[in-house]
Amino acid sequence: MHSVSTSDVPADVPPDVLGRAIRLLVLVGEHPHGITLSALARESGVPVSTSHRLVNSLCREGLVEFEAAGKRYKPGLRLFQLGQQAGQVYGFAGTALPVMQRVTRQTEEATLMSVLDGTRHLYVHYVDGPQPVGVRSDPGRHGPLHCTSMGKVLMAFAPDDVRTDLLERVDLTPHGPNSITDRDVLRATVARAAERGYATADEEHHRGLRAVAVPVLRPDGSVFAALSTAAPAFRRDMDDLIALVPLLQSAASELGVRLPAR
Repeated sequence: MHSVSTSDVPADVPPDVLGRAIRLLVLVGEHPHGITLSALARESGVPVSTSHRLVNSLCREGLVEFEAAGKRYKPGLRLFQLGQQAGQVYGFAGTALPVMQRVTRQTEEATLMSVLDGTRHLYVHYVDGPQPVGVRSDPGRHGPLHCTSMGKVLMAFAPDDVRTDLLERVDLTPHGPNSITDRDVLRATVARAAERGYATADEEHHRGLRAVAVPVLRPDGSVFAALSTAAPAFRRDMDDLIALVPLLQSAASELGVRLPAR
């Protein structure tokens, strides 16, 4: 029998079976089109034999589905069901969706919502615009903080200690032609967003994409999420998007009262 010593396993691999199973489940969830067993083991740091045993257990529970044709593991329907239930608890579907749809009807552009998740933000809701060329987003995906309007807003309105920590640790990898790569510039940009009450991104995350975002604040003033309008640069200049800030702030105020206080 082949054994793997602890020195062969990356230091951040959970030592317990449950932790490893959760890591594999998260990885499958991050690959909606499927991921092979070898890729799962490589990305998780969990040995192939252990990965195979654990991911098959997840299959039996319906959390993961095995696609025999491509020999890939994909998110299962049970995982989708749990995600939908979580979305209801947080109000992302029943509460946020009608408000975001109304915003899109008025702007004729995509409306997005995101929450802070560690050193990234997590897209939780998206409403497509009616234009033939627009911005697309996949709920459940992560985005960078430093080069997106929602990421900047989430940092700007985070508690002081969280904001300070993020500004020190957030990754500054460039994604678009105008991505911020200087930490002092990021600090100044986030401070300006806190003063103005909104943040912008001008071809920072993707070439040809502009966006503006405002915070969704709970009644106690703490930030719950970020709400954004995004559009192709050829159709909207930054002044156009900034002119939408009052509309976004009105929607965010409504959501701040209606979304569950958690």
